[in-house]
Amino acid sequence: MSRRYDSRTTIFSPEGRLYQVEYAMEAIGNAGSAIGVLSKDGVVLVGEKKVTSKLLQTSTSTEKMYKIDDHVACAVAGIMSDANILINTARVQAQRYTYAYQEPMPVEQLVQSLCDTKQGYTQFGGLRPFGVSFLFAGWDKNFGFQLYMSDPSGNYGGWKAAAIGANNQAAQSMLKQDYKDDITREEAVQLALKILSKTMDSTSLTSDKLELAEISLLPSGKVKYQVCAPEALSKLLVKFGVTQSSPETS
Repeated sequence: MSRRYDSRTTIFSPEGRLYQVEYAMEAIGNAGSAIGVLSKDGVVLVGEKKVTSKLLQTSTSTEKMYKIDDHVACAVAGIMSDANILINTARVQAQRYTYAYQEPMPVEQLVQSLCDTKQGYTQFGGLRPFGVSFLFAGWDKNFGFQLYMSDPSGNYGGWKAAAIGANNQAAQSMLKQDYKDDITREEAVQLALKILSKTMDSTSLTSDKLELAEISLLPSGKVKYQVCAPEALSKLLVKFGVTQSSPETS
């Protein structure tokens, strides 16, 4: 039945579905997982790097985590070329707001403006939806630390903990069971790594397959975005017991 209605994003099926948008969401299910956890003193983002070949030169820049502004970062799952376009759009919007109003752009306003762009690609002929989902982590003076998830349809929502990418349903149900409201940032890191270790297709969790980023607040009131170095990440994996201490040394 769907075959007659899935050729364009602008056509609804008789059941009221937009098949091309649903297919875009399916494409994200094949991408590396990403998990975001909101804590009382920060936001934690953890992403799985898909290493497709041993011959591939690992990128010096991050593959899953991107800084949008001093107070906002995001984790990505899906088609990276699509993500780059949207991330650049978000960075320009954030800088325009700062230039106009001399203050950082509120996190939800930034997420909403980007999702408006994504929504436009589901409504006009000749365009295809962006095949990418985001987890946005940030801090602003209005609502403090925030975590948002958005999908190719342009929908977004605020979450305490969320998962995108491969096995996201399993990760989401584990987060629902294990998440606590007064969780600290260190506990949030432990929770995210534990869940990623259970839902990843790979048997062993190592620092070269993961990326970890945190957003926190310094005593001066400045927002700090930090990507965890591979050495520090390896120590965290051993500390939290989600990997053995000698897989890469042996």
